[in-house]
Amino acid sequence: MMDARTWRVGCRCLLLLALVGSTRSEGVQSCEEVRKVFQWRLAGAVKGLPDSPRPGPDLQVCTSKKPTCCTRKMEERYQIAARQDMQRVLQTSSSTLKFLISRNAAAFQETLETLIRQAENYTSILFCNTYRNMALEAAASIQEFFTDVGLYLFGADVNPEEFVNRFFDSLFPLVYNHLINPGVTESSLEYSECIRMARRDVSPFGNIPQRVMGQMGRSLLPSRTFLQALNLGIEVINTTDHLYFSKECGRVLLRMEYCPHCQGLTLSKPCMGYCLNVMRGCLAHVAELNPHWHAYIRSLEELSDAMHGTYDIEHVLLNFHLLVNDAVMQAHVDGQNLSARVNKICGRPIRSPTQSPRCSFDGIKEKHGMKISARNGEETLANRRKEFINSLRLYRTFYGGLADQLCVNELAAADGLPCWNGEDIVKSYTQRVVGNGIKAQSGNPEIKVKGSDPVINQIIDKLKHVIQLLQGRSPKPDKWELQMGSGGGMLEQVSGDCDDEDGCGGSGSGEVKRTLKITDSLFTMAKT
Repeated sequence: MMDARTWRVGCRCLLLLALVGSTRSEGVQSCEEVRKVFQWRLAGAVKGLPDSPRPGPDLQVCTSKKPTCCTRKMEERYQIAARQDMQRVLQTSSSTLKFLISRNAAAFQETLETLIRQAENYTSILFCNTYRNMALEAAASIQEFFTDVGLYLFGADVNPEEFVNRFFDSLFPLVYNHLINPGVTESSLEYSECIRMARRDVSPFGNIPQRVMGQMGRSLLPSRTFLQALNLGIEVINTTDHLYFSKECGRVLLRMEYCPHCQGLTLSKPCMGYCLNVMRGCLAHVAELNPHWHAYIRSLEELSDAMHGTYDIEHVLLNFHLLVNDAVMQAHVDGQNLSARVNKICGRPIRSPTQSPRCSFDGIKEKHGMKISARNGEETLANRRKEFINSLRLYRTFYGGLADQLCVNELAAADGLPCWNGEDIVKSYTQRVVGNGIKAQSGNPEIKVKGSDPVINQIIDKLKHVIQLLQGRSPKPDKWELQMGSGGGMLEQVSGDCDDEDGCGGSGSGEVKRTLKITDSLFTMAKT
């Protein structure tokens, strides 16, 4: 019996003979196959299509000395189809990359939202368990603080310095009334407002608010920038997926893909060199994205690598409640001195006894939802981010090699097979093959590339801008500056690695060594 390999070789030889034979004949005798393919691929009506080859003097692109199976209307339909096919192969080629970025952008955002909720719950539990008499009054300030954290992370124009200060300002009257002067807890709104305004003068929490500002700025800003950069990556792909091709490009695409049909060659494919010249010409402007796309991925990688220690948003948010506890304890210990200073600023309050409302935090949530788990190296957000970057790194030269990828994977004939050279079926393409990019197209024998593409130029400008942002958020080895506010604010000098002063070495109640559970399916990414 004939084995599979022999069968494949035989079929290939028959195909070679058929294709080569077609070039030696005087042309096809019937247009029936062309009519069938036209109806099937283009959903076009066969009425009015030639039954047999005939002269085609009115054809604009698919001109030939031989009789043709095409009419002017067919050529127009083929022109539209060639453009649509080009968009389809572009979208197919980028689909894995687009899925990788968009899926992870959504997953990172969802994980950060979960992280914020968990950090808020930790802080609420701290008050319920340790400072129950002020827990209900503190609830609104805690909720507002973490709402602002989320707004800032996801791009809103809020200032971290302002919402950190606002939180500690609102915390001081509660601490003063319940811990420093306990027992009689109701004072006038005016007096509480005076205490709130006095917080920055009397510094009841020491340097802890400044440490929180530093940690929030160092962790929130890189994560915010990282998410913004991912969204730009999706925008770049969407733009190149829906490019408008020039009239000249439309003509050469038509000649490459559908003009063979006019000669009855419905199964032919373009020669590799011919395909490369056509695609490199049509995608010359897109290839100009390549160095900027490469720099974009490299900058994402550098920022991701830098997001550890006090740049690790998991560490900062899930240990925020420990710094709050340290702040409250510091004010309690220094209570006598603080009381004297507040009395000088605000006077002595006129008070009346009252019963403090008790904590109403959901005990079930505390018991089951807020259990702090041991850190698992495979589950951290940082490791998931590293996985994503490792996959994204495979696409660093995506735009530089896009034309070649389309020809090799989708469009061109395999090596050694007869192929279409734009005029006829030949054994090989003999014209010069040019390189990628606009400068290389000056010698392209198939297409003339002129000027620049304003859409591509706009995308390049956006990539340059986000690269500057990414590089600005990546710490330098020795010293770097970090601007906290969204529109200005505290400028902090930072150097060295994470230490106890930054809150990385734990606190009086012990650092939380934990991680979030991250669903694997959210980070599923296809790899080439």
